[in-house]
Amino acid sequence: MTDATVKTERPGYRFYVLAVLILVYMLNFLDRQIIGILAAPLKEEFQLSDSQFGLLGGIAFASVYSTLAIPLAWLADRFSRVWIMTGALAVWSGFTALCGTATSFTQLFLYRMGVGVGEAGGVAPAYSLIADYFPPHQRARALAGFAFGIPLGTAAGTLVGGLLAAEYGWRTAFVVVGLLGVVLAPLMRLTIRDPKRGATDAPKAVESGAPVDAAPVAARASARVGRTAALIMLGLGLGLLTLAGLNHFVGLAFGDALVLAFGGLLALVIGVSLLIAQVTASAVIPKKSFWLLALGAASSSVCGYGVAGWLPLFFMRSFDLTLKQVSWYYAGIALIGGVLGIWLGGMIADKTARRGKGAYPLVPAIAFLISAPCFILAMNSDWLIAQLIPGGGTQVQALTVAFLIFLIPTGLNLAWLGPITASVQHLVAAPMRSTASALFLLINNLLGIAVGFYYFGAVSDLLQPRFGEESLRWAIYTGMGFYVLAALLLIGASRTLKRDWVD
Repeated sequence: MTDATVKTERPGYRFYVLAVLILVYMLNFLDRQIIGILAAPLKEEFQLSDSQFGLLGGIAFASVYSTLAIPLAWLADRFSRVWIMTGALAVWSGFTALCGTATSFTQLFLYRMGVGVGEAGGVAPAYSLIADYFPPHQRARALAGFAFGIPLGTAAGTLVGGLLAAEYGWRTAFVVVGLLGVVLAPLMRLTIRDPKRGATDAPKAVESGAPVDAAPVAARASARVGRTAALIMLGLGLGLLTLAGLNHFVGLAFGDALVLAFGGLLALVIGVSLLIAQVTASAVIPKKSFWLLALGAASSSVCGYGVAGWLPLFFMRSFDLTLKQVSWYYAGIALIGGVLGIWLGGMIADKTARRGKGAYPLVPAIAFLISAPCFILAMNSDWLIAQLIPGGGTQVQALTVAFLIFLIPTGLNLAWLGPITASVQHLVAAPMRSTASALFLLINNLLGIAVGFYYFGAVSDLLQPRFGEESLRWAIYTGMGFYVLAALLLIGASRTLKRDWVD
């Protein structure tokens, strides 16, 4: 019995590992979401429209984050998951710090791509680690606990980033939060061990079926592809630094040449990613549940990521709050609502799933249907106050009511994380879980982050001639339809999941 196997049987160490992974995920989202609270100073510094800022917050990050996740997850299914996550943490944190040195939109765009390169290795391997530290009946709650990193990171990024930007400028905010991850990376490597694959599964989950037998064959057959993927990732990171450096020191205007180079490189990465994932893809793509879960989560993420990224600017425009006030206000909403929603989602799904696997997607489906009207009501708290108090209330009353109502959809729109990610883990056997998670995240993040962040900015610009400063409010209204679509897709998944489940 290996040392790693012994450690996985100790509950104390198991929860220590989960705590460290939550901290890493917190930094993942802190570095990812900090750009939302810095929207106003960045738009002013670089004279950006809402659409341009949507590209900076969406496609710059999501394009490489989503595609590189597959080769990195493939490597995590075959080599040390801890080493991969440690390197990923150092890379994305370093690029976050470099964002504070950007002197042009192009350079900042490239550095944000660099953040995506690093963060591509930070999530799927963690899902796989958690699945090997916690038995099946605890996984939804453990994965929900891991997902605490989302509200913790969003709240920390909003509060720390906003306060630092208000006091010392946006450049300092990027540098400080980036260096935090660089400091944490050694702790991750020195104290976390890789457990045996499938260590907490029932024996038949590891021993049975063609998918598991196919994995070693795939590993041998595609070893060269794995090395190629690692070299591409390294080359992409160095290339981004080189391009950003040229832009900084030489002042090159990349224009169409940069777009073509980026498009060609991205196409190459996608092709290699799909080649690497072909064995795992052959196991999950034929399953209807995979598509319903992935597209359902992606539909919710279009709104979830988009609203989270744009709410700070909405509060400044429509609620007349300063950057410092928004930092405290939105950080409180993200922290309280997010933690409660994620934990309740995982706990309720684990309990209700005893009566059937369909409960895993059904719980978040119901949550999404409640979220949409709550968001709209919270955004119109002044109208609600006017209905309850003759002559209307004060701004403090309206802000208080909005805060309390915002807690509901903020929690509910994150309730899917534990149940859905646990479901995806059970669509394949243990040796394929990192890659299956990466395929799921590819769909979720390409639509959720890239489309979601850009969608609200583009619609805001489109509606600006008619609604002026309130155009962002109306853009967010239109996005609520994605929650309804997500609910319908997950209801469909609740009917097929039992058939596709792998114990």
